[in-house]
Amino acid sequence: MSGTARVGRRGASGGTNDAAYLRRLGPGDVAVIDQVDLDRATATALLEAGVVGVVNAAPSISGRYPNLGPEILVEAGVTLVDDCGPTVFSDLADGSTVRLHDGAVHVGDREVVRGFAQDRDTVADLLDEARGGMAAQLEAFSANTSEFLGRERSLLVDGVGVPAISTSMRDKQVVVVAGGPGTAEEVRALTGFIREYKPVLVGVGDGADALREAGHTPAVVLGTVAELDPSLARKARDVVVPADPDGFVAGLARMQDLGVDPIAFPSSANPEDMALLLAHAHGAALVVAVGFDASLGGFLDRGRSGSIPSTFLTRLRLGPTLVDAPAVLALYRSRVSILTLVMLVVAVLAAAVVAALALGAGPSLVLLLETGGRAVAQWATAVYRGVVG
Repeated sequence: MSGTARVGRRGASGGTNDAAYLRRLGPGDVAVIDQVDLDRATATALLEAGVVGVVNAAPSISGRYPNLGPEILVEAGVTLVDDCGPTVFSDLADGSTVRLHDGAVHVGDREVVRGFAQDRDTVADLLDEARGGMAAQLEAFSANTSEFLGRERSLLVDGVGVPAISTSMRDKQVVVVAGGPGTAEEVRALTGFIREYKPVLVGVGDGADALREAGHTPAVVLGTVAELDPSLARKARDVVVPADPDGFVAGLARMQDLGVDPIAFPSSANPEDMALLLAHAHGAALVVAVGFDASLGGFLDRGRSGSIPSTFLTRLRLGPTLVDAPAVLALYRSRVSILTLVMLVVAVLAAAVVAALALGAGPSLVLLLETGGRAVAQWATAVYRGVVG
């Protein structure tokens, strides 16, 4: 297949944690990235951008654990040329037309770089082998968790470092939306819950865009300068930015130039967990997590090494205050009860009978309406009793 090469930065995933790169991608492009163990979130973001091919300088499946990204790409018919080496960033020019064939990347008639062509069978074999690396990853997880706890003990235990915000969350329900696979669908499914309970909405990175697309305006947005949309940030009551010492000062000046005055959150936790800790520290009665994957595979299938202990310890800190969106969707029902619907049906049929009498309808029509009304009322009552009982 052929497409336009969009070359990312060497050492950058070109995925969900590189929003500027994602915005450059469009339908028919070939994404040139550098990400070991291509995760599900990155693969989904690439698919949503419409890419037809992916050229990865690194191995998409290293064998450390069974990551899900490559399987998602090949199942969707995206050509994946894997493990091409770092020279791909110097050998390929951004915007050039490339052709991918049998593991090779061609520009015109010239083979520029060669990798490994992944397909369903090769990905399945590599994933089977990678499942054997789970034990080693769990051991590393234990060590990283102890290290993270030592570094962020004050934040996790006492809430030290959580910034003050103008949005009130005390004794309120808070919905935290992160940009992940299925986020848009979960937000749309929660529309009834949001309208009824009017929770405080917090958008993290692309999660803020998902809220806007569903017709909601987040009160708080949190993310890096590259992730946040200035137009959406200006509408939020609070804008919280991770205080990354490498880029926070420059990013702060840029956002202030755009009319946004962000609040710094000094922590090495990932932005999604910062948002959960922010809600908990400000007294949220219930925190609903949207776009989060709390499964073991989801914990391991992350591109950032610090994400696993951060997410694990954050969930322990929030405890029963935190619930995931699928649980809310399974339990939530509208306050319009079945009994109310029964009464509505009976009222409509009664009105029909009255109208028929007023218009001089024959006895047979009135009898039909009365009989139908009683039948519908009995059926609806039986349904109500069955559900409530």
